[in-house]
Amino acid sequence: MVALTHITTALVLLSYLAPAFVRSQPPATSSSDSLFSQTIAESLDHEFSSPAISFLLLDARSGRVLASRWEHPETPIPLGSLSKPFAALAYGEHHDFHFPDHTCRGSASGCWRPGGHGSVSLTSAIAFSCNSYFRVLSAGLNAAEVSATASRFGLEPPDRSASGAALAGMGARWRMSPLRMAEAYNELFRERRQPAVGQILDGMAESASHGTAAEVDRALKITTALAKTGTAPCTHHQHSPGDGFSIALFPADSPRVLLMVRVHGVPGAVAAKTAGEMLRRFEN
Repeated sequence: MVALTHITTALVLLSYLAPAFVRSQPPATSSSDSLFSQTIAESLDHEFSSPAISFLLLDARSGRVLASRWEHPETPIPLGSLSKPFAALAYGEHHDFHFPDHTCRGSASGCWRPGGHGSVSLTSAIAFSCNSYFRVLSAGLNAAEVSATASRFGLEPPDRSASGAALAGMGARWRMSPLRMAEAYNELFRERRQPAVGQILDGMAESASHGTAAEVDRALKITTALAKTGTAPCTHHQHSPGDGFSIALFPADSPRVLLMVRVHGVPGAVAAKTAGEMLRRFEN
């Protein structure tokens, strides 16, 4: 039965993710869509059954939820550095999309990496989720300025009193629902030709390749992904110092699925490993 389930999964995923010339068949019916959702949900639930793992899988083209194991995904929670792209866009709106260059000095300049990241731009700051860069970028931002960008992407606005680093995912003052965040990253790719979005997506490609989400591309053998990680205060009943998040759009050049993963009690870079292992099932 297990072998049969895996064969069915492979066939359904192949039909869904095959190249365009294979997909020149009539559009999928609602019954085949349901079969896909059911099959992928069963596969991910079977192979990633740890209660520490939550995930959302979306069709990147339609935004439809294909599979989910996330308790109350519509409830706003802290999502850490997943908010950084939207803080950057809010900054850009008020600075003619001219972004600062910055030298990250690690702990001395408020970064999570003790030794620092050295010279960083917006793209590399996204790739390495550089807190030092985003402390500088967000220093003059207030909640009202960020709320306009949040509304554009369908995100909940930050707390009215939030400012500075809190608007770049540091702390718990900006809470957003995981489902809306997943949809916002989908929209981010759709707006790839808008000012600064290309730089952010380049940063996500670098993140998956050699940044904080490097475990995503490391798990993939044939294709690559766009990815972003985040670490946020834990909101589980069984409390831990923090939870790790990873969002990945796959494949990178023309995303067909978006996967959002949360892993209890680990940083975002570790959650990226789980996301990569999940996406590898699509290649298989």
